[in-house]
Amino acid sequence: MALVVKERSGNNHEKAMLIVNPSSGSERSKDFEEKAASKLSEFFDAVQVYHTQGEGDSTSFCKQACRERYDSVFDMGGDGTVDEAINGLAEQPYIPKFGFFPLGTVNDLARALHFSMELLEAIEEFDPNRLVDLYVGRINDHYFMNVVAIGVLPEAINDVESEDKTKLGKFAYDLSAVNNLISMETFQFRVSLDGAEENIETSTILIGLTNSIGGFETIFPEANVNDGFLNFLSIKDKNLLDTIKAVPDLLKGIDSSTQNIKYKRFKSCVIKQLDSGHTLNVNIDGDPGPELPISIQILPQHIHTYCGNKK
Repeated sequence: MALVVKERSGNNHEKAMLIVNPSSGSERSKDFEEKAASKLSEFFDAVQVYHTQGEGDSTSFCKQACRERYDSVFDMGGDGTVDEAINGLAEQPYIPKFGFFPLGTVNDLARALHFSMELLEAIEEFDPNRLVDLYVGRINDHYFMNVVAIGVLPEAINDVESEDKTKLGKFAYDLSAVNNLISMETFQFRVSLDGAEENIETSTILIGLTNSIGGFETIFPEANVNDGFLNFLSIKDKNLLDTIKAVPDLLKGIDSSTQNIKYKRFKSCVIKQLDSGHTLNVNIDGDPGPELPISIQILPQHIHTYCGNKK
């Protein structure tokens, strides 16, 4: 689905904050920081640069940008840093416009917003007049902009070490997924989607806000960051053979339920684990999240966000 792009009114863009994660992008961020700051200075009266030093810094800087009423705040990092930024902006009384330059391993939100995956090109193509209303997901007291995963897939993601991501990039996730599938297990859940409840058994649940999941841009072909819905997917598998049967459907893209996949668009849900064995943690935008149960809602038209121009 196409993004609903809005042109920005007015020419005075005032001050901007640029948040840089020095550990993203194989330590390349220092090479690109000056380029990004220079590009932003073409459109803003002042550009203030902040560097993250640890977990939560991007969230803190974004809350500061809200308090100090910056016109715009930009993030340079991977999906984890962007997720932190979203958590600093969501549901604040005043929210600056949000932008980012993709410097991570996968960059799912950047793909969904049509950015170039070449960082220098993404910086050069920045256009302050290209904006979308980014809907944001809320899981318990946390916010997300891409995906919540439960089961085998998040276990695989959580098992990937930072140094492996640096060395192998996206392939590190593929290797971990294969290793986890070999010892695959399924789980029992109680799922409520917009009030409709049912029990399901599955190895994996995905809840997506965008069409790009783990760098694969076809899993939810109808998903859009500003259509007002989240997308639920669970694999109808009780063994490894059932999981393998579902792979062609996943690669083709899911916009309705199939023999191998359950799919539904929704606005709110509650998920509980029924079996008492292996207690599951969810994965939120590539990082470990809370244990089940979880409650998820979508926050409509929430953050005015700069987007790219790739089709």
